Amino acid sequence: MTGVKDRIAASRHQRHMVRYLPELAARAVPRYTSYPTAAEFNDDVGAAEQAAALAAIGADDAVSLYVHIPYCREICWYCGCTTGAVGRPDRLATYVDALVDEIDAVASRMAGRVTAIHLGGGSPNALAAEDMTRLMAALRDRFTVADDVEIAVELDPRTLDADYCALLGGLGVTRASLGVQTFAPAIQRRINRVQPYWTAAEAVRDLRYAGVRHINFDLLYGLPGQRNDDVADTIAASLRLHPERIAMFGYAHMPRLLPRQRMIDAADLPGVEARLEQSAIARSMLTSAGYRAIGFDHFAVPTDSLALAAAEGRLHRNFQGFTDEAVRAVIGLGASAISQYDGLLVQNEKHVGRYRGRTRTGLVGVRGVLRSAEARLRGAVIERLLCDGRVDVAAIARSMAMSPEPLLPAFDALGALVAIGVVTADGWCVALAPWAWPYARIAAAAFDSYRTAGERRFSRAV
Repeated sequence: MTGVKDRIAASRHQRHMVRYLPELAARAVPRYTSYPTAAEFNDDVGAAEQAAALAAIGADDAVSLYVHIPYCREICWYCGCTTGAVGRPDRLATYVDALVDEIDAVASRMAGRVTAIHLGGGSPNALAAEDMTRLMAALRDRFTVADDVEIAVELDPRTLDADYCALLGGLGVTRASLGVQTFAPAIQRRINRVQPYWTAAEAVRDLRYAGVRHINFDLLYGLPGQRNDDVADTIAASLRLHPERIAMFGYAHMPRLLPRQRMIDAADLPGVEARLEQSAIARSMLTSAGYRAIGFDHFAVPTDSLALAAAEGRLHRNFQGFTDEAVRAVIGLGASAISQYDGLLVQNEKHVGRYRGRTRTGLVGVRGVLRSAEARLRGAVIERLLCDGRVDVAAIARSMAMSPEPLLPAFDALGALVAIGVVTADGWCVALAPWAWPYARIAAAAFDSYRTAGERRFSRAV
């Protein structure tokens, strides 16, 4: 591995190729893990629509399950997830009781085949071994689970030991995502997530020994006090542990919506141009190390299923980010979890206490949005643009037996991006310039009929 100065010099070349466009880089746009986005959810949609969507899933339809565990042993100040401190240990056991009730309610209403299970949070390894075992048993007992199901779990390496890794391997977990964020001790202290390098190294070792074949790392740029060499050192350290996937997310500072982020001094945050350079460092180092760039923030080794899906045009995007799953529905279980069906997005009750109460009487969806045919078309266009870097709007419309005409105004909205070379537009075809990956979400926003200029409720493009 080259020295830090060499890495940063290489990244400057990469940054020059990217182009720093201040107005675009600072623009706030959705992450588009769904369309419409969660900002469009309303209280007129809930359990009744959820029940109808579940009933429409046939026995041959593949579905993915997402199980949300809204608890952590310690709260990190940067975190934007729906989670809280564990507190009393019995809270977790009681929460799993409610999850099992919801699993019963959902499974009794659908006939699909589960091809993927994701446990996220929060920190799923906050669950005691007996509660994790009970949860996984309920999922396998109530649903029709494929023999080759992928089971992925998000983990906090600070509270992970060899025994828990062995438990996960025995439960059939095939992929683990470790929340690494940064290996720089000074930055770890600023975000209240102190975890020495050895915690991640031991977690990787123990997981692989337990038979968990695939490891993901989640990293962050744009953190308080973070410098270019901090990013380069973290990437270099991560590469020594050989994860199959690395997600490099930009920290989104929204203290008005997330009170815990008020513990972070905004004056310590890198500026927009510095964020772009940090992102470029990561991309340059990871692609130089042989990882394939997936969309705008994921990287995978060439043999990983995500890289293969991207190469073959089979990449998708949902609430878990970029994915290789081709499923009829993503079904969210747990407080605040979101389900995604062809014609419906619906979110469960967020408040854990109210969630537990609702699970005793049936389904727990309380807000969402119906997806019209046009919304599904716009969503498909946005997904292909973000996944492939290009999209043929007319071809997608034909595949859905629709006219592309309702999306014609989007091409006027793209005009400014075309003028500066961020995208090209040829007939109904739109393509991002090779250097324009940081601005992909801005291009996607042109096809979003809900967005207005100047909104600040979303994260920055870079």
